[in-house]
Amino acid sequence: MSDEIRLMKGNEAIAHAAVRYGVDAYFGYPITPQSEIMETLMAEQPWETTGMTVLQAESEVAAINMVYGGAGSGRRVMTSSSSPGISLKQEGISYIAGAELPCLIVNVMRGGPGLGTIQPSQADYFQTVKGGGHGDYRLITLAPASVQEMADFVALGFDLSFKYLTPAMILADGIIGQMMEKVVLPPFRARRSEEEIVQESPWAVRGKPAGRSRNVITSLELDPVAMEVNNLRFQARYRRIEEEETRYETFMGEDADYLLIAFGSSARICRKAVELGRAEGLKLGLLRPITLWPFPSEAIAGYAAGVKGMLSVELNAGQMVEDVRLAVEGRVRVRHFGRLGGMVFTPDEILSAVKTKFELKV
Repeated sequence: MSDEIRLMKGNEAIAHAAVRYGVDAYFGYPITPQSEIMETLMAEQPWETTGMTVLQAESEVAAINMVYGGAGSGRRVMTSSSSPGISLKQEGISYIAGAELPCLIVNVMRGGPGLGTIQPSQADYFQTVKGGGHGDYRLITLAPASVQEMADFVALGFDLSFKYLTPAMILADGIIGQMMEKVVLPPFRARRSEEEIVQESPWAVRGKPAGRSRNVITSLELDPVAMEVNNLRFQARYRRIEEEETRYETFMGEDADYLLIAFGSSARICRKAVELGRAEGLKLGLLRPITLWPFPSEAIAGYAAGVKGMLSVELNAGQMVEDVRLAVEGRVRVRHFGRLGGMVFTPDEILSAVKTKFELKV
């Protein structure tokens, strides 16, 4: 089937892209502002067309452990939730990372802490990018800034996850999940045969043969020496991901005096702030991390000698700004501007923040 152009919400785009990618199973639990993902899947009934399993689990904990089991059998499996729900999934995510299994997790962020608000936020940066569960693991983290990227990142997330045998996350905020835009949906992929699944996932458990199972899926290792060997292997893999999979884009950054750094919906608002600043004679530029991990540290560091200041613009109290400061190592002034708990800034507020925080008279 050829590409289709549709008008839909970001959450709906995730669901349609999952069906078309050939996801084998989705396990989820409703929570605002991401509930349309499961609602759309239920409405589309892909079990009748592609054979995809769609199941509302009894809890977020149950959902992530179903993902653990499905991933262990070599299937393409995913789940989605919003901030408090992702907190509940953290133990399972750590287990999946420790067992070296691929899967896709979607987090459409809302304001917190606690149950907080159903309004958009970007305050799960620490929880995701820094590894919210226990242990020295990382999540490949894709930060969409459009409905089109919500659709595109399903395939990208799964492809990267299977390439490196580690979980991947689409980290969106409530604005991107709920907003409606034109999206080009990808064509349907052919359903994989059992032989193709075996070929793609030779490590997976597929029932117990005579005697002891050849493949045991676990993150448990009681020998500390062996556990260190495992962790060193993980860290080598993470370094490879940093070298090969870092993604970002820039906007009017070539001659910028001040660089805005923002992801997701904040980056969209920052683009307008850059245009407003340029209209006033203030040379603003924008760098948008597409992968929050691996973080584009080298790209940001490359601007340190050429700009007078960097402003990390986030819908939180200041989380990504820590990684920006680490990237530039004190070579340029770095400030933070944000709104909290579900409040969203305007382009004018961002422009005003640049002038105030860098003491500009324009």
